[in-house]
Amino acid sequence: MTTAHTFENFVARAKRKFSRDSLPKSRAARIAIGVTLVLGGIVGFLPILGFWMIPLGVGILAIDIPIVRRFVRNVKVAWGRRRARTKTRAKDREPPLAARKRKK
Repeated sequence: MTTAHTFENFVARAKRKFSRDSLPKSRAARIAIGVTLVLGGIVGFLPILGFWMIPLGVGILAIDIPIVRRFVRNVKVAWGRRRARTKTRAKDREPPLAARKRKK
């Protein structure tokens, strides 16, 4: 199982778990939850809190704030381009030196 496959599974599970239906209907409450998660993630080195809170908070904020939504979209596009570029580089890469020596 590749890392990309695992990440995609994580994203799919997160979407099911935190669907829009499970968030408050109030825009102010969603923004408050998102800001709280981002601020809590900044002090992620403390027990209980964690750095995982930052992307979750940004995702919740992206629902209501267009600038954050644009940022998330740009990160997704850049991440996809980087993954595509990495995959093509891996195919073009020469085998390791040890493998080339064994062939001779």
